[in-house]
Amino acid sequence: MFRRSSLALPVAAALLLSGCGVLGLGGGDTVTLKLVAADYGDSEATSSTPYWNDLAKAFEAANPKIRISVQVVPWTDIDKHVADMIKSGSSPDVVQTGGYADQVAAGRLYPVGDVLTIDAQADLIDVFAKAGQVLGTQYGIPFVASSRAFFYNKAIFAKAGIAQPPASWDDLRRDAQLIKAAVPGVIPYGLPLGPEEAQAEAMMWTMSGGGGLADDGGNYTIDSQQNQDTFSWLRTDLVQAGLTYRDPGSVDRKTAFDDFAAGRVAMLDGHPSLIQKAVSAKVDYGTSALPQKNPQAKPATLGVADWMMAFKANGHRAEIKKFLSYVYQEQNTLKFDEQYNLLPVTQDTLAAMTAGKHDDLKQFLAALPTARFYPLGDPAWDAVSGMIKKDIGGAVRDGGGQVLGTLQQQASRTAAQARK
Repeated sequence: MFRRSSLALPVAAALLLSGCGVLGLGGGDTVTLKLVAADYGDSEATSSTPYWNDLAKAFEAANPKIRISVQVVPWTDIDKHVADMIKSGSSPDVVQTGGYADQVAAGRLYPVGDVLTIDAQADLIDVFAKAGQVLGTQYGIPFVASSRAFFYNKAIFAKAGIAQPPASWDDLRRDAQLIKAAVPGVIPYGLPLGPEEAQAEAMMWTMSGGGGLADDGGNYTIDSQQNQDTFSWLRTDLVQAGLTYRDPGSVDRKTAFDDFAAGRVAMLDGHPSLIQKAVSAKVDYGTSALPQKNPQAKPATLGVADWMMAFKANGHRAEIKKFLSYVYQEQNTLKFDEQYNLLPVTQDTLAAMTAGKHDDLKQFLAALPTARFYPLGDPAWDAVSGMIKKDIGGAVRDGGGQVLGTLQQQASRTAAQARK
């Protein structure tokens, strides 16, 4: 999720594992790598600290001349924490967090080819490796992932006489009309375009309409004709028809997820964490591919990743390469992904999870190789994403075209300034 990522929940935790400059076994000074990692736990009991401590100890046992200083930091604090380290002259060596573009723009990172073995690079799922590129060079190493799928309430579908999930927008509209007529009080489709994560909902809908927020070159396409048509359809066929929230721009993702778990929403787009919420609430749910405007089109989904970065400041390229090669071994990535119900970014872990006991994630795992991403390599993306979160909900009210046009102008201007 991804910042607080679309993948994780924050919790306060930090641990310093070991010091630096000690005498290594067999002679020579030991090199200490400073690792800063985001915390994926939602309590002290589920903190990521034990995972990184155990991994560091195992790595050190096999590499006695390298020590790992581990700091696990809450999502709300990690960006400032890293910035403060850099400002004080104590740069980290490896950081695992939600983005990388700002560090690339500042010239602080090693290219991935310098710090990851050929085998480890080849094992990365291709779309995630490409999402880590800036101007054709990869700097961001994907660490964990999420994708999106369509969720529906099977019990509500049965009451409305619906036999299968919608494959197209027309199917979705018809199903929503049937639900509205047969199950009063239930919101047929949850459309969260509030500021929590409106950029994700907007990305999914524009993709399924044949558009997107940016083109393959990273140029913003917010007010493209495809996107104008998408938001016009949402406004006319869902919102004004009373088939979703009265004002989607005021509804956050958390509210929509809670309403689905409570049986108040029949359909919505969601990520794997919604599975846990639905199971806990004993909702009989199903998942399928996101409905497309053109039912003949290849299904598309939103891919979200959190990232690993290697910093140049301390000159520890060789040691970082050894450490990252260990981090990305299958047993380590599989352990983390399963612990936090996240999706893999490597081919071997994807194969292991697909063959294992992960039927609940089948739809998400199948979507990973063809997922599409935000323009993560653009140093302006964080600012542009904030604009979209704040304002794009207005595009399903009257005057949607004006909203998209204004966002396009703001995004293009912000991107141009960031690239100077």
